[in-house]
Amino acid sequence: MDRPTYADFTGAGDHRLVSRIPEPERVRRLVERFAFGAVASDAPGAPVCPDAVGAALLAQQPGGVEPPDLGAPPAVDAKDPAVKAAAEKALSAQNSLAVRWWVDRMVSSPTPLVEKVTWFWHGHFATGAGMVRSAGLMVAQNQTLRALGLGGFEPLAQAMVVDPAMVVWLNGNQNRAGAPNENLGRELMELFVLGVGNYTEPDVKEAARALTGWTVDRDRMRAVVDPKRFDAGPKTVLGAPVSDAHSLVAMVVARPESARFVVARVWARFVSDTPPPPDVVERLVAAFGAGRDVRALLGAVVAEPLFADPGSQLVKQPVEWAVGLMRAVGVRPAELADKDWAGVQDALGRLGQVPFQPPSVGGWPVGQAWLTTGAALARLSLAQVVARNVGEPPRTIEEAGAMLGVAAWSPRTRAALDHVRTDPRALLAVAATSPEYVVSR
Repeated sequence: MDRPTYADFTGAGDHRLVSRIPEPERVRRLVERFAFGAVASDAPGAPVCPDAVGAALLAQQPGGVEPPDLGAPPAVDAKDPAVKAAAEKALSAQNSLAVRWWVDRMVSSPTPLVEKVTWFWHGHFATGAGMVRSAGLMVAQNQTLRALGLGGFEPLAQAMVVDPAMVVWLNGNQNRAGAPNENLGRELMELFVLGVGNYTEPDVKEAARALTGWTVDRDRMRAVVDPKRFDAGPKTVLGAPVSDAHSLVAMVVARPESARFVVARVWARFVSDTPPPPDVVERLVAAFGAGRDVRALLGAVVAEPLFADPGSQLVKQPVEWAVGLMRAVGVRPAELADKDWAGVQDALGRLGQVPFQPPSVGGWPVGQAWLTTGAALARLSLAQVVARNVGEPPRTIEEAGAMLGVAAWSPRTRAALDHVRTDPRALLAVAATSPEYVVSR
């Protein structure tokens, strides 16, 4: 039996050993789930303890990340057809530049946990560039998610509920006294903080009143309260008095339902789309604590015996898969020819997952939804672009496994790889689209 590293018991006073994957597989799982996977420059060496890997990941801090130079905001509201058409073209180019910048950050960052958590919160507080119509506002929100994503959940939720991109996305700038718009208040409770079934329709109406008055100054890229549009009357949400956006968020985040909701979302994105049993939920809620500490919650997930369960599998989301592939083989989006980057972004679009373009406020799905025939073809297309740009592609099936961190191939996958074994770049592309690589085990 390998040397224990994580907590080996199911709970205090319960001494039943749980089944755990071996240490090398735990290290791989940690790096895949919390850092998109290993990078090409990682040299093999002495065996690494999962505890050390987990501690190093969880110690990462947000650093300064230079946003891309997007240029001046285009006049998308122009009346002249020619000016408007030019503005739409410029906006599309800015959005594409923002996507390329962030995917490159995810691939190349020395603090991949920070980027993985930023990606997680982008899906949680899902905001879409199509309606926001400002790449600058989307990038500014991205910077906020990165800066606050590993801290307290309340400061993050406070920032998001008045974030300019979010206010535009959920019609918050149309929410005023006497004519409240319920979109932001509803999604705050249903999708961001509490979850379905933990509030009532009257709560939504009262929450909307608390969020009145916010307007977006696009030129200064900020949201401000217009006192004339704010409903200053008394409000009650979930039986508690609230006055404004700040007090509303503070109250709902402090609810016990909120902690369980966030724990469930973290588990589904980092561990498994199969919900954890009640005892695991309670341990994770306890680690999350009254301060709603996100870093402490992730640490508890890493230490949870069920995290190392052999049956835990997670289908990689398309962006996670693509970023992991490029990290593994040393290909950076920023260094690709424009034609090749266009191929990557087109494939991500066909896969149904482009950063800054969630399908709805509910974000993207998890699990089996990504395992379709169409998705397989799009993955192969993207993998072929990446393979064309690899300096030294694998020469054997074993080298492909080592490059991608796959310990063993199934007979069916090995047979498919055998058909392309004489073409190193085709070998890499097929290996990257195999079940062994698409599903994190």
